[in-house]
Amino acid sequence: MVDWSGGNDTGPRPRKDAIWACVARGGAAEAPVYLRNRALAQEWLVDLIETELTAGRRVALGFDFPFGYPVGFAEEMTGRPDPLALWQWFADRIEDAPKANNRFDLAGEINLSLGSGPQRQGPFWGKGLRRDIPGLPRRKVRYHNPFADRRAVEHRAKGSFTCWQMSGVGAVGGQIMMGLPVLHRLRAGFAPHVTVWPFERLDTPVALLEIWPSLTTPPAPDGWIKDAWQVHSVALDLARRPVADLNRYLNVTAPIALEEGWIFAVEPDR
Repeated sequence: MVDWSGGNDTGPRPRKDAIWACVARGGAAEAPVYLRNRALAQEWLVDLIETELTAGRRVALGFDFPFGYPVGFAEEMTGRPDPLALWQWFADRIEDAPKANNRFDLAGEINLSLGSGPQRQGPFWGKGLRRDIPGLPRRKVRYHNPFADRRAVEHRAKGSFTCWQMSGVGAVGGQIMMGLPVLHRLRAGFAPHVTVWPFERLDTPVALLEIWPSLTTPPAPDGWIKDAWQVHSVALDLARRPVADLNRYLNVTAPIALEEGWIFAVEPDR
């Protein structure tokens, strides 16, 4: 299980609001791993997948950011209502280095491409940089969103946040933009061994799942960094669940989930 970050390199000392990962095998969880930037995280993930495939094991990789956007956005950007085409679209445009990335600039460019104009900016909002970014409002002022504010699953997931918020407490917009390109590269690099839930049938050794740790994990005990505790807790919880319980959560039949994605462990539509 992986707790992601859209920010810059967080330094050598383990800290909160950074990338953390935890592996569970045989009902036991290993010590959480601190990964200071996305390049190191991708290397760690590649090594993990190679190790598991070589050992003949299956692996579920959970990431704590949305795998898709509200209906209509993928088609507007790519010409197809295909979330995996949107993954490639972001991979082709995101520039990512340990100390800098272009997530806020790309959000502003998307807003401007939709013709919202200076008085009607959206769908993205929230700016974590001091400099002005054309098209991206710092707050929801003169804001206009041509798409739904939330995905269908987020109406069921108490405490979840909208995909469009790029900065501020709880914002996941940056995590999505900086995470989807990494998932796209993992999927391409390990094809045909990787499938993405719920967009594809899970019939390969490696499955990518969307998780939201704060929906199910209790508060972190004293001495734990919250992010490390969350990936440890989720990994251990899923590793110990009966297969029937896991399958129940995987059985999402709502057609909208095939474009927007779904959070694992949120009750599916019946």
